[in-house]
Amino acid sequence: MIEVINKACGLDIHKLFFIATILCRSGEKQQKRFNRTDDDILTFKKWVISEKCNVVACESTSDFWVPIHDSLINYLPVIVGNARDMKAFTHKKTDKLDSEFIAQLALNNMIQPSRIFPIDHRAFRSCIRLRHSLVQKRTDIKNKAHAILAPEMFNLKNVLTDIFGKNGIMILSGISSGKSVDQIIASLSPNVRKKSDQIREVLNNEISQSAAFRLQICLKLIKSLDDEIEVLENEIFNYAYNNHKHEMEILMSVPGIGKLGAATLIAEIGDFNDFSSGDKLASWLGLVPNVYQSADKYHNGRITKRGPKEARWILTQIAQAAAKTKNSKLKEFFNRKKKSIGHSKAIIALARKIATIIWHLITNDEMYEDETGYKKGETQKTKIVENEILSVDERITIMSEIFAITRKKEEKST
Repeated sequence: MIEVINKACGLDIHKLFFIATILCRSGEKQQKRFNRTDDDILTFKKWVISEKCNVVACESTSDFWVPIHDSLINYLPVIVGNARDMKAFTHKKTDKLDSEFIAQLALNNMIQPSRIFPIDHRAFRSCIRLRHSLVQKRTDIKNKAHAILAPEMFNLKNVLTDIFGKNGIMILSGISSGKSVDQIIASLSPNVRKKSDQIREVLNNEISQSAAFRLQICLKLIKSLDDEIEVLENEIFNYAYNNHKHEMEILMSVPGIGKLGAATLIAEIGDFNDFSSGDKLASWLGLVPNVYQSADKYHNGRITKRGPKEARWILTQIAQAAAKTKNSKLKEFFNRKKKSIGHSKAIIALARKIATIIWHLITNDEMYEDETGYKKGETQKTKIVENEILSVDERITIMSEIFAITRKKEEKST
């Protein structure tokens, strides 16, 4: 970090444009507006370099700052500050004033820089977040399918633990395509066919044409999302095992952490050595309580929820799994906390504890050990699959062939 800043540039970045203000300690000010295009970013870069700015500062507004940061970072320091921290200083709100205000903060060294990951790691993290978003959408569609089946009195949940598993999909596809009960049962696995009497009882209910049509659309969307999620997971595990194999092994030795949990933690946290302690990591993740102190009064509030919400979400899921793990110190910790603060708060406390544990394990290059007798089962070996990257023309050609085949089948059936 530069100790003395004599000239600073502040940016107020929007989706289509950004305002840049250069301030000097002598009081001189220059202000320009640029479009957020490659040409204008290059023009802006030449301008700030020619003006010999000591630093460029901006808020972490969405990902709008990324191309500007990447174009400048090799030439001069770029500070990306937390917008919530910077808004703590009140000022009038216009784009030009925002830009000047950020420049003033940078000039006086009052912006705490955010952690900026390398480009490859940011792409890895984007894949993790996109997968999470697609899984949420798939869950929404599955809930919609449940809502379609409920009025039709198709209570498959009484027969199958997961109606969207392999056998459940076979039954739902058969229902929506108009297959007979015998045909549907014949396509099921031997274990499920043992429940044929219960399945027949459910399938004897007639489903309306409208419900079958809507259910078929839901199943197609679920299949499409399953395929895309699988492609993303191949890309995620390919990167994780090629670049962070040892860290993956360490994290997966902890109760409750599987392949996806380990990959998500690596993607969201990055370099664990950026933090001086496990408590600092927990604070960055927003798993520590808000603190209010005045005179002799000291109050702990809810957790701060700062940092990446995806990391807090996966740590909470990991804590839920660890709390159910037999012969584990983590389960003992959860049970003790649950008695005094309740289930929900105990899960958050366990998530924070796990965050401090994984910091210690990674920074000290140690595997997790548990004195209570817990032993992690053998993890399934991951097969790395390279995804073939197709051009737009190749994708269009493939889709055209698929549509042609589908049309022929439909013509034959009619």
